[in-house]
Amino acid sequence: MPEVNPSPERFDAVARQFRAMRGVLLAWFRRRVPDPSEAEDLLQESFLRVTQRTDGEAIQQFENYLYRTAQSVLTDRNRRRGVRAAEAQMALEPDRYDADQVDALRELLAKEKLRRVEAVLMTLPERTRAIFILRRVEGLRYGEIAARFSISVSAVEKHMARAIEHLLRNGERPA
Repeated sequence: MPEVNPSPERFDAVARQFRAMRGVLLAWFRRRVPDPSEAEDLLQESFLRVTQRTDGEAIQQFENYLYRTAQSVLTDRNRRRGVRAAEAQMALEPDRYDADQVDALRELLAKEKLRRVEAVLMTLPERTRAIFILRRVEGLRYGEIAARFSISVSAVEKHMARAIEHLLRNGERPA
């Protein structure tokens, strides 16, 4: 899917609709995946996909579209897990690629993206930025972050949503 930056009005309209459906969709994911933090990640991925629609038109049947998108996100997750499991069993072929070249290019691209994301994150309020980094970089669970900041899990979720919305508005896709 080509990356598209939605207009601020369209983004805000979709964000409002998404927030209204957030609890129901999160419960839907939690019934399908055992890890609550993974359910949160799938929810965020669904939001990203909905906001990056390429046709620019308003979504007529938002709830139906959101569930189809959520199902697609879940299917992709399961497919990726299957591929990883298959790759783990495949023998490595070191002679097939020049590993140094591939690694150098990957490292360069990763550093470039990191610099862009870091610049956008620095414009966030300090607590929101810290919460985002603890979740996405350090891998802490929402409950652990909430305990660390003495706030509710719901507050952590709101900070994460703000950080993701901010990154999207500034043309960056969260990792």
